[in-house]
Amino acid sequence: MADEPANRLSGPLADPAGEAGYAEHPERVGFFTDTSVCIGCKACEVACKDWNLLPEDGLELTGMSYDNTGDLGASTWRHVAFIEQHVERSAAEVDLGMPGMAPPGGQSTPTSDGTVRWLMSSDVCKHCTHAACLDVCPTGALIRTEHGTVLVQDDVCNGCGYCVPACPYGVIDIRPGDGRAFKCTLCQDRLGSGLAPACATACPTESIQYGPLDELREQAAMRVDELHAQGVPEARLYGHEPDDGVGGDGAFFLLLDEPEVYGLPPDPVVTTRDLPSMWKHAAAAAGTAAAVIAACFAGRRSR
Repeated sequence: MADEPANRLSGPLADPAGEAGYAEHPERVGFFTDTSVCIGCKACEVACKDWNLLPEDGLELTGMSYDNTGDLGASTWRHVAFIEQHVERSAAEVDLGMPGMAPPGGQSTPTSDGTVRWLMSSDVCKHCTHAACLDVCPTGALIRTEHGTVLVQDDVCNGCGYCVPACPYGVIDIRPGDGRAFKCTLCQDRLGSGLAPACATACPTESIQYGPLDELREQAAMRVDELHAQGVPEARLYGHEPDDGVGGDGAFFLLLDEPEVYGLPPDPVVTTRDLPSMWKHAAAAAGTAAAVIAACFAGRRSR
């Protein structure tokens, strides 16, 4: 790999931890969140807050469905979204005779002219292969771990906030009253002890799956094929492709609708991707300006 650039900012990258300087390290791990089996119980949110000792979010009712957390933030590292959709009745629907149960299309409630479908999804930091938040951090507070994840060292963070607009997913944020940036750590302290992250451990339906990233991608592909065979053609994967705009996510999802429905960008791109070309253009512009100024002075002397 000697012919490759020493510090790539975009494109496929098989070993983020190795490029970060870990000569020997465990295999890359991550999350696969299968939203088709999420029941919206929010056990992952509670487990995340409990394990990481995160402060509460104000305990205010938003009036938006059952989702009172609202979004990911500095004190909410797991967020279960509730999306209510009105859809036409499907012949594939099966009444299991149990409250709150439905086919893989999500929780549903009959109406006079169709069905109200609930799409539920537990969102989290994507632990991008190419993490712009890490690229722009001036203090080294954001680092790549030996597991391939992205971690904020809160004792090094100076609260500059550069990482906030750099994230293409809007995940990382500054905690009010504290001034520092926080986000999901993928339970780095638990990984070091051979434990799974708290959210995946607490999930009762195994909607959140944790493990080696390559294995999760294989399982996810099989799950999509299974759902397609069951008559759910809208099932798709999001964030799993190593050649996407962020080099693939360390936390990816199975969705039952377009990414925008879940509040996810349809085509995320690492915001620092064009930094090398920007510097080249800036240098070229500076050189052109210098040449023009020099020509002006040369013209004056010749008069």
